[in-house]
Parts: sequence; C-alpha cells; structure tokens
Amino acid sequence: MNKINVVQYGCGKMSKYTMRYVHEKGAKIVGAFDINEKILGKDIGEIIEDGKKYKVKVQNAADFEKFLMSNEVDVVIVTTMSLLSDCEDVLLTCAKCGVNAITTCEEAFFPQNSNPKLFEKINELAIQNECTICGSGYQDVFWGNLISVIAGATHKITKIKGKSSYNVEDYGIALAKAHGAGLSAEEFEKEIAAADNISEAERKKIIKSGKFAPSYMWNVNGWLASKLGLTVIHQTQKCVPQIAKKAIKSTTLGMTIPKGACTGMSAVVTTQTKEGIVIESECIGKVYDSTEFDCNDWTVEGEPNTRVVVERPATVELTCASVVNRIPDVLMAPAGYFTTEYMPENFYKTQSLDKYVLEYVDDCCGGDDCCCHHHE
Repeated sequence: MNKINVVQYGCGKMSKYTMRYVHEKGAKIVGAFDINEKILGKDIGEIIEDGKKYKVKVQNAADFEKFLMSNEVDVVIVTTMSLLSDCEDVLLTCAKCGVNAITTCEEAFFPQNSNPKLFEKINELAIQNECTICGSGYQDVFWGNLISVIAGATHKITKIKGKSSYNVEDYGIALAKAHGAGLSAEEFEKEIAAADNISEAERKKIIKSGKFAPSYMWNVNGWLASKLGLTVIHQTQKCVPQIAKKAIKSTTLGMTIPKGACTGMSAVVTTQTKEGIVIESECIGKVYDSTEFDCNDWTVEGEPNTRVVVERPATVELTCASVVNRIPDVLMAPAGYFTTEYMPENFYKTQSLDKYVLEYVDDCCGGDDCCCHHHE
C-alpha cells in the first residue's frame, strides 16, 4: 500500500508526539481537528514544535465527519478524554464513515467490563461499515503485554499485583480533574470516592446503564483476565485521595493546590477469578511535587515469583509510541471494536508503517473469512 494517511483528533499535549511519530514512521498526517479556538488554523508544525511546516492546519471538530467522508483516510488517532462516553461522538463518527480509529482513551482499552452498552453500539456500527476501533497506549505494553509475557514464564500463578504512578500535569486538565486534583478532602469524598461506596448489585446496574466511571485499572484488570484466559467472578475498586503535604503549583489546573487538599488519587482494583488467581492493581495519578517521579511496579506471584520495576518511564512518549506502532495492527484487525489482547504483542517498527501492512497482506490467505479482507 502507499503511505498510511492519518488524521489526528485532539491537538493537545499528546498530539505533539503522535503526529511527529507518525511522520517519522513513514506515514502522513492528512488532517487535524480540535475544539480549541486558540489553535484552529495553526499548522500542525506549531503543535509538534519541530520547526517544520506540514501544510496541514488544525480544523474545527465540527467539520470532522465531512472531512472523513470526502478524503482518503486510513486511520484516526484520538487523543482527547479518558472515558469512553466522552469519546462516543468521535468514535461513532469514525465507525459511521468506515474509518479505522485508535485512541489513548483509557477506558477504551477494554470497555466491555465498564460500558458494555456503548462498546456494543460502536462495535455494531464498525462491523456494519467494515472498520476497526480500539484503544491502546501505555497500558497496552506496561500494564498489559509486559505482564502477560512474564506470566508466560511462570509455572503457577496465585496473584498478579501491580502499581503505577503518573503525573496528571502531563495529560491535561480533563484528566487532572477526573483524578480529583484541586478538590478538598470533603469534595473528593462526595464527587469521587462516594461512587464506589455501593453494593455489587448497584455497581452492575450502573455499568449496565453506561454511567459507571471506572478507574484505569478497572479496564486493565479486565484486559489481563481476557488475555490470560481467566474468568472474572468479582471485581471491586476503591479510590483514595492523595493529600498535599505542602502547597503545590499546578500549571494544568492554573492554581496552587493548598496543603491538605487533593493532588489526585489512588485507585485500587481487585479482581477475583474462577481459576483462583487474584489480580490487584493500583494506579496513582496526581500532581507531583519536586521529589516525585513515574514508576511502574508489577509482581507475578506463584512459582516462581517475578517482579519487574520500571523507574522514571517517559509515560507520555511511551503512550504515543505504543499507539503509533499499533497502527498496522489496527489496519489488519477484523472489523468491529477489537481490543488489543487479541492483537500481536506490540513491537518496534524499524521500517515505515505501511511495510508491515504489506507483509501481512502478502502472508494472508485472502479468503472470505480473512481478518484483513475488509482493509484491501
């Protein structure tokens, strides 16, 4: 195939990397969209900040569907919000237009266990119009495939325990607010924590309605269980505020968080499975002080015990590289909402992205049931 044509939807902090990585991997940004009036009309080179002119200007998101219908687009990268419901319109638009999409939306990584109603709605439309929708990013590798690979070297597993921290300053105001950054302890209890002080029956009812707000690890635990062939019988989450020990300035929130207020939160998700394996994962997202840094820490307990710790991961860049490296997999995946535990492990692309699509097609059977048939 020719160069892969990519549209960037959401031109904030993440797009600085996704758009540059797309071009450096031999694909091409052919369109860019946002709702922020301050950046509309800017050449994407101003967003990337590499001193180049790409002759592609940021357009109003209101014109997104029209653009997809009138231009040749292979895949859309969506870097906007964290909940699937917040990305509903853009993903449904892609599915309606028959255009593949991959998003950094954390819930989109495995939305079957948090918003099955919307998942199925997007899935049905994507199947109907022969395109693929999926979520990827940092969790795809560091909370997903890294753990499943370690599990593959383990004789017996009793528990998988993980903890990951990240600075919400790196991801924009929507994510920071979703973590309760800037709230008082009382406000956090009312607006964030109270949502989890419910029975399992109540939680199932909320999930079925499409109004559940999962922490990132809720979807990660579901992904891991699916990847490892485990049957989930019970899952809970608890959100705990992270309290500022001293005043901390937040450029993202545009405020100084006072001592005693919330800098963010820790969310612990515990999953019980029919096979007896427990998955307990924690993500800590907050405004960092000068002494803090990102860390990814996972242990597979059993025979033998294995622990892997990644200190100071470049979480933003790793997120964006994971998404861009996934593009050939998205183009070759079956139509529908296709989550990445069914895709090959993400790997480094030494050649331009289109070369991997060609290799896949050359090796493919090409029959009616072939998974790449809809992308010919």
